[in-house]
Amino acid sequence: MIGRIAGRLDYRASDHVLIDVRGVGYLVYVSERTLAALPGPGEAVALYTDLLVREDNLQLFGFPTLLEKEWHRLLTSVQGVGAKVSLAILGTLGPEGVGRAITLGDAAAVKSAPGVGPKLAARVVNELKEKAAGVMAMGSFGGGALQPEPVEVVEADTPAPTRAAAPAPVTGGRAEAQADALSALVNLGYGQSEAAQAVAQAEGEDSGALIRAALKLLAPKG
Repeated sequence: MIGRIAGRLDYRASDHVLIDVRGVGYLVYVSERTLAALPGPGEAVALYTDLLVREDNLQLFGFPTLLEKEWHRLLTSVQGVGAKVSLAILGTLGPEGVGRAITLGDAAAVKSAPGVGPKLAARVVNELKEKAAGVMAMGSFGGGALQPEPVEVVEADTPAPTRAAAPAPVTGGRAEAQADALSALVNLGYGQSEAAQAVAQAEGEDSGALIRAALKLLAPKG
């Protein structure tokens, strides 16, 4: 299984790119949103990938974040949603928009993606609604875009600095759930104060329930 591609962008087409990895070119399909965010030819690029295996074909699909990759995995688990339709939904709404639409039961937003009809949009919302909050929480840890890891340089004959271990935070179950819910809402684009107020008013014992309740409180009225 190929889970990640990192190399040089050779060229881009309307729905895919070619990434050179040490002389081997990998053709990777991406959404319009991802394609627009990628650098130009010759630049370094890294994508999380999902490999689709068929009898007569192998296809790689690329995502800038683990959050988007996870949404792709869930979307393609819905009957009638293939890889290309999933990319269309993600390209139209983005991973945060997909999470918001599914959590709020907004089938019209899902339907706005090319190739998605009203019945399929309703099926996506109904089948994934209970899983949305858990995926959205990924945005607060491990769901970010690939970033180069910093390298610490230690001079020869110089002892490495000793770092004191940070004390583990002591939090109650609900406090931890509220923190996760707040982080997920901020990652969705809500302001810190309005997100905190919604989480404080929301009812629920786990982060998933709090996110769903808070999003309903934040949804436009009328």
